[in-house]
Amino acid sequence: MKRPTPTKKRSQTVPMIDPDVIVVGAGAAGLLCAGTAARRGLRVLLLEKNPRPARKVMITGKGRCNVTNHCSPQDFLLAVRRNARFLYSAIYGFSPEDTMALFEDLGIPLKTERGNRVFPVSDRAVDIVDALQRYALGENVSLQQGTAQALLLEDGCLKGVKTGDGRHLLAPQVVLATGGASYPRTGSTGDGYALARQAGHTVVPPTPSLIPIVTREDWCRDLMGLSLRNVTLTLADTRRNKVLFQELGEMLFTHFGISGPLVLSASCHMEQDRLRDYCLSIDLKPGLSAQQLDARLLRDFEAYHNRDFQNALGDLLPRKLIPVVVSLSGIPGQEKVHQITREQRQALVQLLKGLPVTPQAFRPLEEAIVTCGGVAVKEVNPRTMESKLCPGLYFAGELLDVDAYTGGYNLQIAFSTGHAAGMALAENTCV
Repeated sequence: MKRPTPTKKRSQTVPMIDPDVIVVGAGAAGLLCAGTAARRGLRVLLLEKNPRPARKVMITGKGRCNVTNHCSPQDFLLAVRRNARFLYSAIYGFSPEDTMALFEDLGIPLKTERGNRVFPVSDRAVDIVDALQRYALGENVSLQQGTAQALLLEDGCLKGVKTGDGRHLLAPQVVLATGGASYPRTGSTGDGYALARQAGHTVVPPTPSLIPIVTREDWCRDLMGLSLRNVTLTLADTRRNKVLFQELGEMLFTHFGISGPLVLSASCHMEQDRLRDYCLSIDLKPGLSAQQLDARLLRDFEAYHNRDFQNALGDLLPRKLIPVVVSLSGIPGQEKVHQITREQRQALVQLLKGLPVTPQAFRPLEEAIVTCGGVAVKEVNPRTMESKLCPGLYFAGELLDVDAYTGGYNLQIAFSTGHAAGMALAENTCV
């Protein structure tokens, strides 16, 4: 596809007279939509509740901003866990490759890391935010601070929005890009759900997706701050005797349990009301088979044969993890290594290859990376993102009932749906 031409012009701060479209929400989806629509000659009023746009983008990827995932549209859609078919046109219309090319054109060099995750070379999310603003805030776009309290509807025709301070902003087309209900401190407080319902839309109740997990085991809390890299996390449904998720990567122990990329991805496969049916296990040495790990233990035990067991694992495990493994192994910490039996050693191998963790609860909805649920996609045109119920009303980003795994996919959904709406805005006007 032909990419929109970036611009370096700054935003207008004066109110725009008779805008063609009002975009509510200046996050990733809203900024991409506004910039795309402006390049099609439309006058855009961008309404944002925060003093600065794209606050949520600032905290993505631990402040580094995982911009997208460097994969084909086909592979991308496989990573979408809800309503992937709805996104077909949007992802093919503005693919991960298009997103990468756009930011490169905007002067942001990118790099691809493990799992095809794409980051700015600078590792600074603010560079992505600044680039988005350069793209969106040109001479045809006016940015105003404020909240959209209600849609202005007259005889079933969309006329604009009413703001929280009582202003009536008039335009024949409105894009809702207000985000979901995760990270409310960034402005994603679920405002768009009420606006969608006002227009007659069904809203699938939002639930956490990509969410940290509270664990039953106290020892997880004892390991707070410990990050494990290159481990494999497995999620099993014990009631159905089925492995739901298994992946190599990174995870983190916290004051409540576990978090990090692996945990967030695993949480997507879990139903909140069935947590008792799941079991998590951590393979601390995925690069070694059980037999290879046993041989490694034999070598370490030979080297430290006169040491206490608790002092013989320093070459194998992080220091902070050793007391936990010793306790769970059932082998007394003061037992001499040369006294450990073959059966005890093999049980230790099984523990290291499958450290069990029991999920007890999800963290609160507001701590989710994204929300599952939102505006029902059966009521939205998948090519244009326009409402099938209210002509002139469009949706983009997390407000829609679509979500994907961690790894840059959800931000790409915001870009692709924002682009689709921006391209389609001039097609239908309620008159």
